[in-house]
Amino acid sequence: MKVKLFGAGGKVGSVLAPALREAGHELVELETAEAMIDFTAPDTVVGNIASALEAGVPCIVGTSGWDTGDVEAKALEAGLPVFYAPNFAIGAVLMMRFAAEAAKHIPRAEIVELHHETKVDAPSGTAKATAEAMGGDVPIHSVRLPGIVAHQEVLLSQRGELLTIRHDAFSREAYVPGVLLALERLPDLEPGLTIGLESLL
Repeated sequence: MKVKLFGAGGKVGSVLAPALREAGHELVELETAEAMIDFTAPDTVVGNIASALEAGVPCIVGTSGWDTGDVEAKALEAGLPVFYAPNFAIGAVLMMRFAAEAAKHIPRAEIVELHHETKVDAPSGTAKATAEAMGGDVPIHSVRLPGIVAHQEVLLSQRGELLTIRHDAFSREAYVPGVLLALERLPDLEPGLTIGLESLL
């Protein structure tokens, strides 16, 4: 597939670009693309999506910290799918699923998420999605430090026991299988906005 990758020079993009080529995809400019992938920043992602939709190109978005409200209407109007996931690591999606199940049985929980110091949104999109899946009223603690990629721990507690569910992304290679899955499934998605890698698993 011909793919336009926004953010190819960024931390995720520098890992993703060679992985896309290795999987048989061709990196091209937007005018000739069959799909757009965005791993940029909250202040540029909506403009990139709008440009892609105007060019008739469906989108995959891994940038978090932006308002999805306007994008859904634009995608429906364009008759194209926009797929957004706050986290493309399959292990992180499973962690969210396990935490949601555990929250049905253990009444108290808190989330601790740790990311690199350049991550601009706090709490992370993954932490917010996890809290929402667990019922919405879960405190989130955010840490931003150098040397960290992405880690999240969900602590669920009741008298006499503590359940810890943790996911660690030690490198950005953790996101590649999820992006490739989204790219494979993108042509089958309905027009509009689809959120979460869990919808593809």
